[in-house]
Amino acid sequence: MLRTTFLMTALTLILVGLGDYFGGVNGMTFMLVISLSMNFYSYWNSDKLVLAQYNATQVGEKDAPEIYGIVKDLAKRGGLPMPKVYVINSAVPNAFATGRNPKHAAIAITSGLANILTPKEVAGVLGHELSHVKHGDILIGSVAAAMAGVITTVARWGMFFGGGRRDDENRNPLVGIAIMLLAPVAAMLIQMAVSRSREYLADRSGAALCGNPDALADALLKIENIASQRTLTNATPATAHMFIICPFSTKDMKGMFSTHPSTEERVKLLRAEAEEMRTKGNIAFE
Repeated sequence: MLRTTFLMTALTLILVGLGDYFGGVNGMTFMLVISLSMNFYSYWNSDKLVLAQYNATQVGEKDAPEIYGIVKDLAKRGGLPMPKVYVINSAVPNAFATGRNPKHAAIAITSGLANILTPKEVAGVLGHELSHVKHGDILIGSVAAAMAGVITTVARWGMFFGGGRRDDENRNPLVGIAIMLLAPVAAMLIQMAVSRSREYLADRSGAALCGNPDALADALLKIENIASQRTLTNATPATAHMFIICPFSTKDMKGMFSTHPSTEERVKLLRAEAEEMRTKGNIAFE
């Protein structure tokens, strides 16, 4: 909760700071109103916005019995309400969770995930996403994405139309340029720092929920292998952190700005968790 509070406060301050730089008190007040309004709007509509972006289609038990059944079983194991289940028509395997709370949550998977992964691996992925639901990450991620997007837009606007207040002729133009360039980067880095820590937590608790850390580790390797070569259709940097694996290639310098920790490190920790379970005599869920 402390990390979450820090994230939202930092993003709001960056937005208000940009408003102050470009418009003084009026600009700062305007951006404060925008940030509060955006938080309110994102709270109620985050799931609808993201699902519409990826053209996700809701499915029921009759439409996708295997996937729906896995989600239903895992939700029961985790003491969670049954979330809505959506399928994204894409051969690139991936998944994410969204919504404002467990009672209004949605799980979305690509058709490629169901086709490429085994049922055990799918259960591992869905366990990870349900862990995000249980820990309240789904709302945080959606609101952070919206705010980071607005900060980037405002900074770009300043770059095209000029920065600085008219009543401050002595302001160094290089400072303005630095703010316009670094503000969106700062927003992204703050968001990334919290997102990465939450991915580790969701991996561990998700693996425990499905009872098979090795299955989740295998799933991550399969998804990473394809995601590193193909970008998911309609994917944007603002929503990248919501997926179990970053939907963009992380080759070369791009990996520095990934919203996720390295898959290699995640798999290493999951293998250690599996060994710990075997040592304690815990039998993986079949």
